[in-house]
Amino acid sequence: MTALEGKYAELIAAANASGASNLAVRVQDNVLYIDGVVPNGEAKDQLWGLYDKLDPDFRSGDLVLNLDVSPAAPSTRLKVTTQSSNLNIRKGPGTDQPIIGKAAHESEVTLLSKYNAEWALVRSANGEEGYCSLQYLTAI
Repeated sequence: MTALEGKYAELIAAANASGASNLAVRVQDNVLYIDGVVPNGEAKDQLWGLYDKLDPDFRSGDLVLNLDVSPAAPSTRLKVTTQSSNLNIRKGPGTDQPIIGKAAHESEVTLLSKYNAEWALVRSANGEEGYCSLQYLTAI
């Protein structure tokens, strides 16, 4: 076991216990990667919450969670209601997380779960999955 696997052992165990499929854990260039498909948005949110507990505000930069939500998971459609610009979709729940995609103004996204009162886990029309601010989403 590497030092990173030891540091994040609780997270790796939780990922295994979540029912994730195709789970792969690897270390590359001093970064731990956890890849796989989780059964629902709540499972992904729980893993991000545990990650935040182990590394507050994700400061270390030594872990990459590449977990997608199963296409079979329950979901709800929402409309992007930004003023006029595209909505940023981020790797994790927070403005400090990298932008991994965008949802167009007035487009629809699939709500996979609500991480907290401010952030939602969504999937865009072209399949980009990540977190965005709930303030720019409206029920259809």
